[in-house]
Amino acid sequence: MNPKVDAYIERSQKWPGEMSALRPILLGCGLTEEIKWGKPCYSHEGRNIAILQEMNGFLALMFFKGALLHDPQRVLESQGPNSRAARRIRFASIDDVTRLTDTIHAYVAEAIDVEDTGLELGPAPEVVFVAELQQRLDQDPEFRAAFEALTPGRRREYNLHFSGAKQAKTREARVEKWAPQILAGKGFRDR
Repeated sequence: MNPKVDAYIERSQKWPGEMSALRPILLGCGLTEEIKWGKPCYSHEGRNIAILQEMNGFLALMFFKGALLHDPQRVLESQGPNSRAARRIRFASIDDVTRLTDTIHAYVAEAIDVEDTGLELGPAPEVVFVAELQQRLDQDPEFRAAFEALTPGRRREYNLHFSGAKQAKTREARVEKWAPQILAGKGFRDR
């Protein structure tokens, strides 16, 4: 058991009991634990398998490549409409953890197999940029170079933010507002 995870659970205000119940199950599957992205993360031979996520209404055990897992128990859910690979199981009580122990064992074993065989999700569909972003990319070579230098996930996140506005003038204003951040090589959430 990793002392950093001990400290994380001790500080938790939301789901310490549920995390304490999940922890021996995950470690019993041969996973190692550490803190990554500020959360307890479980890996096998250096490859990330799952991470615990404390939400307001539930604790999630998120499998990084959950979309590649079979889900005969129908407990895996997508994190949201724009999530491709990740899938999570929700827990609202220690009883939920206890009830799903066998399922967790089976899903972790399959997730390890997915990693061991090198199975990957197919390529992401081609992103269609919102018109206001595409216009800026076409008209501003410096902006285009900076935008293309961002990771695919960062480009996608910006496009999602820009396209979330209903009116064209709002989408255009969002592109302008975030242009300095893009030109600085930073993602939407980078500060």
